[in-house]
Amino acid sequence: MTPLFRRNGPAPQDRLVTLIRKPGCHLCDDAQAIVEKVCAELGVSWEQKDITQDSQLHDQYWEQIPVVLVDGEQHTFWRVNEERLRKALA
Repeated sequence: MTPLFRRNGPAPQDRLVTLIRKPGCHLCDDAQAIVEKVCAELGVSWEQKDITQDSQLHDQYWEQIPVVLVDGEQHTFWRVNEERLRKALA
């Protein structure tokens, strides 16, 4: 069902979620499952970046991973709340 109006801001298909993670991180795996689910349901694009492959991301986020960015802005870190992410993207 298409809403008759939407809040100011980009449409879901114009949004981008970035998951910043590292290999072997169980919190990162949990975060990815939530990001994949919410983004698939809302039609939002997402990507993942590995802090072990990017020294700038490593320096900025190594104590906070997993980190979720919404349109380039930090949304959350460590644990991803499905409803909070869904609300941020709606």
